[in-house]
Amino acid sequence: MMQRIDTEVAIIGGGIVGGSAALFLRRLGLPVVLLEAALCGAKASGVNYGGVRRQGRGLEQMPLTQRAHELWGRLPELIGIDGEYVRSGHLKLACSQADLALLEDYRARTRGFGMNLQMLDRGALARRFGWLGRSVAGGSFCPEDGHANPRLVSPAFARAASALGAEVREGVRVTSARHDGSRFIVRAGDALEVRSRFLLNCAGAWAGRIAEGFGEAVPETSIHPLMMVTEPLPVFMSVSLGVQGGGIYARQVARGNCVIGGGRGLSLDPDFARPGRAGLGALMANAARLLPVLRGVQVIRFWTGVEGNMPDHNPVLGPSAAVPGLFHAFGLSGAGFQIGPAVGEVLSELVAHGRSSIPIDAFRIERYAAAAHGAVARPESVREQTLESP
Repeated sequence: MMQRIDTEVAIIGGGIVGGSAALFLRRLGLPVVLLEAALCGAKASGVNYGGVRRQGRGLEQMPLTQRAHELWGRLPELIGIDGEYVRSGHLKLACSQADLALLEDYRARTRGFGMNLQMLDRGALARRFGWLGRSVAGGSFCPEDGHANPRLVSPAFARAASALGAEVREGVRVTSARHDGSRFIVRAGDALEVRSRFLLNCAGAWAGRIAEGFGEAVPETSIHPLMMVTEPLPVFMSVSLGVQGGGIYARQVARGNCVIGGGRGLSLDPDFARPGRAGLGALMANAARLLPVLRGVQVIRFWTGVEGNMPDHNPVLGPSAAVPGLFHAFGLSGAGFQIGPAVGEVLSELVAHGRSSIPIDAFRIERYAAAAHGAVARPESVREQTLESP
């Protein structure tokens, strides 16, 4: 027998975006039903690198990432745990003078957004971070960026929403979503039907399919971050690392393990990915080159995931252009872990007040209208796509 639920807001997807949206909606007193195909926070939101950085984002994301930075500072209040979140600083490295010039230009263009970027030449790097390899020419340091444990943080948002009265259903795969002229009707096979006034599409790499079902096809693709973790080592690295142009990123946790990412996993199925042999050797070689202390260290696990990606590396965020009451939040393009809580808050504001307190026009789904597909802006070369989120 099919169970039927009526609610104000239905959310598809229980990652950090859907979970935080549910939490902020409940804090506003709105009834919420959250549907997650697996376990909340177990997909891209839970298998990402864990970087919590503002540095490297495009100018259009600055207001969003600033608000997220404020919310991360309130993490225990919001979700009841610290999530191993530390403001360690984020060091973005340049391997050439040309890359260093790009970082300097980025600092000039992002002044006024509170990142307080510090430019470091090769000598300064050697004095402050003597464990770095010699292939780096300099870097840009953001002192209040950091990292956290996504396996703890991401599911905690949905749990916190549930504690405030949200109905959270895990293991519920949505098979259809439509609007009947007055209400949204979301079904999970013959087992569950949820009717709602509002629908939030937060389904990550699968959200493009839902948008297409409402007549809003977008060029969302999937990416598969390749990551590894080492055995515990004496603590030597206090900052989270990235490299201008991408390629490798690394951090060390309090237990001594180094979490390192770079390259791509292998996917033979739209819904799954796994580490591929071709990328493992390159990742380990790049890690040893950047961090010589890792030479000879044991790697205890490799993993990957499935992340939604947009051509301009910006999310789709905001109201549907086709169906009133439908809101999209997906395609965070490997950098969604840090901004996830702010995206969830934006969604709650759109539902409750019909507007966002921060500008989101750059993320509207209309930019992917069929006539404009060939004119999508390319991401700035200074952006670092470190696949935080999935």
